[in-house]
Amino acid sequence: MLKLIKNGEVYGPNYMGKKDILITGGKIGYIKNNIDLAKGFLDIEVIDAKNKIVVPGFIDSHVHICGGGGEGSFKTRTPEIQLTDITKGGVTTVIGVIGTDGTTRTMSNLLAKAKGLEEEGLSTYVHTGSYQIPVKTVTGSIQDDLILIEKVIGVGEIALSDHRSSQPTVIDIRKLTAEARVGGILSGKAGVVNIHMGDSDTKTDMLLDIVNNSDIPITQFIPTHMNRNTNLFKAAIEYGKLGGFIDFTTSTTEKFFLEGEVKAPKALKLSLQKGVSNKNITFSSDGQGSLPGFDENGNYIGLQLGKVASLYEAVKESIIKEKVKIEDALRVITANPAEIFKLKNKGYIKEKMDADIVILDKENLDIDTVIARGNLMIDKKEIIIKGTFE
Repeated sequence: MLKLIKNGEVYGPNYMGKKDILITGGKIGYIKNNIDLAKGFLDIEVIDAKNKIVVPGFIDSHVHICGGGGEGSFKTRTPEIQLTDITKGGVTTVIGVIGTDGTTRTMSNLLAKAKGLEEEGLSTYVHTGSYQIPVKTVTGSIQDDLILIEKVIGVGEIALSDHRSSQPTVIDIRKLTAEARVGGILSGKAGVVNIHMGDSDTKTDMLLDIVNNSDIPITQFIPTHMNRNTNLFKAAIEYGKLGGFIDFTTSTTEKFFLEGEVKAPKALKLSLQKGVSNKNITFSSDGQGSLPGFDENGNYIGLQLGKVASLYEAVKESIIKEKVKIEDALRVITANPAEIFKLKNKGYIKEKMDADIVILDKENLDIDTVIARGNLMIDKKEIIIKGTFE
């Protein structure tokens, strides 16, 4: 069935004004000031977006879709994510990752979960590997995974500056990044390396060493958790000003703030004020990952669960509380990840792009309607499509 969104104020993510949007075959067919179709001539569903804001579907580029955690032994392994955990947050595209545990969490499991979520209506991609080096791939080769497996678009999350990492050398990271880069070139994919940044004082030193002493460009890395403490955040700003990408994590706890974490909305505002390009910043949720706490000796003391819903909540807070321009705030979960990860047909409201659309209440910016690949997932705050076991 055709869908026609009428009278909405469109940010695509840049401001486009009041437009009508015709959705056909899972794609955005037409965007016009006014679209009138003869009643009875076509089977069409009209969605009235008067007093609403229409934006691209959100991209969450770091989600533990098949579960994560385990830092407190087996009972702390987090569960797989459910479809509506994602769609209730306005997210229509996810990139799945494996975290600390590269043994009981496998690439086969990650790929199967990604395919399951796609069957349920989302768009999904994955990175190959986990915290560990050597990287545990499907085929035995980073390059082969990128070239031969459609859903694999990068490597990660590889842990650096963290006591849970494999304590890799600069040479280790340089070689795997080179392999990812060539794999990306040959497959037409991003081939980026998603780097988990920990609390160590070494911060981004290893990445800058590689950039300064090899042919690998700074844009081959996407370091995440860059707001996890004040010193790392300061390093993130300098890294971003050099042209690097910086990703801020939105799932958090009050304890993390007390320990020095910079809240993602504030991190976005300060980064822009300090001169980081609005095209180089992304948010991701770390959804379904554990948020573990450790004492001063590195001993596990407890954990909470990351939520995909935190992604848009952080964007909303950026706009309402931190007074970030709506276009800049939306970019970090739409156009920017689409460009950085080379997600074709994602991240924008344009003709011929995928019909991934979120409709927001203009007054409070709450999510009203979510459309993924042309299908209504949430309509006027009511869940329409649930996961297979929900």
